[in-house]
Amino acid sequence: MTPPPAPFDPSEVFTPAAPEFVADPYPAYGRLRAAGRAHYNEPTDQWLIPHHADVSALLRDRRLGRTYLHRFTHEEFGRPAPPPEHEPFHVLNDNGMLDLEPPTHTRIRRLVAKAFTPRTAERLRAYVEELADGLARELVADGGGDLVARVAEPLPVAVIAQMLGIPESDRPLLRPWSAAICGMYELKPSVETAARAVAASLEFSAYLRELIAARRDKPGDDLISGLIAATDDGQSTQSAQSAQSRRTTQPAQPGRSLSEQEMISTCVLLLNAGHEATVNATVNGWYALLRHPDQLAALRADPERLVPTAVEELLRYDTPLQLFERWVLDDIEIDGTVIPRGSELALLFGSANHDPAVFTRPGELDLARRDNPHISFGAGIHYCLGAPLARIELAASMRALLRRAPALRLAAEPRHAPGFVIRGFQELRVEV
Repeated sequence: MTPPPAPFDPSEVFTPAAPEFVADPYPAYGRLRAAGRAHYNEPTDQWLIPHHADVSALLRDRRLGRTYLHRFTHEEFGRPAPPPEHEPFHVLNDNGMLDLEPPTHTRIRRLVAKAFTPRTAERLRAYVEELADGLARELVADGGGDLVARVAEPLPVAVIAQMLGIPESDRPLLRPWSAAICGMYELKPSVETAARAVAASLEFSAYLRELIAARRDKPGDDLISGLIAATDDGQSTQSAQSAQSRRTTQPAQPGRSLSEQEMISTCVLLLNAGHEATVNATVNGWYALLRHPDQLAALRADPERLVPTAVEELLRYDTPLQLFERWVLDDIEIDGTVIPRGSELALLFGSANHDPAVFTRPGELDLARRDNPHISFGAGIHYCLGAPLARIELAASMRALLRRAPALRLAAEPRHAPGFVIRGFQELRVEV
């Protein structure tokens, strides 16, 4: 008699700490999809969700949340409170709209969304294209270099810093602070990673507090000045509570749009989200192009036709944000499996973007792909506000490099950054 198949253990496939998994997680995603729709992974204490249809639906499901503290305490939800030494990070992170739920999320997003409309992004197009062309020209003049440091990082950092009114002399501070804070979004961050994130949170917050005070005294034509002007008296009368103490009823506060802490957290979120994914999408995309010379040749031959679809395909093909988390606020059921309240879902964006139920030949890079409902920018109320601007930045840098460096090629095999959740390279050295 044939023995029954052994139960599927996702931890044998999903190994985010392993360098070989970080280098290429997509075969493992295929095994997860083939094995089912929801898998409890004990090492990370998460339910892994690998299929596009489920990820897309759950991003919109109001039984899930980016936080649970608008409804429950940690004790009520069955989760431990963060260590006290992490509080500066959580005060900063948990008061940004990405980690808030309605009504607080609605209030903040409505205010910030005015600066991130498609029309606003279009007004920035000429500025972005000029920046991208200058960076590409400098790279060519030097005969090549690290694409991360020379093009991918400085372009989106300059754009979002310009929008917020960060002085040019201070912009080199932003990327190190952002990288340290984003280290906490990886699965099971180390003690050292947490310490760096806490230190960066304190330094970034102190810097923005001073900048906000300066803008109150002397407003400018920038987003920080606009956020200050949107408050009833330009002053904070109450600092936002920490993640440890926020309770179930935290209503929107009439007559005041943002507390000072909410303003600081919003600025940090915009600076981090405004460039982190774009940096990695740029570099992941160029690495994919350089490994597919036939597709790169087609792009060089007809950039006007292919750049728009190439941007979308490269976002799908090697997704810059591989995983997005949600808390289960009320029991849900997936394919007959009840996932109870208090659980954490890991929505696998990278897997969803390679689901053959949605994408024809998902493992192939096809820059002309038209039917491309990738979810790299998320969905639902937390859909990326900066998506229109990110698309303009990605297209601008692509066109500039195609035009200025038509013979761009790899100078050395790159190394992936050690994290899994935020997918990118430490450097990508190219020759022209």
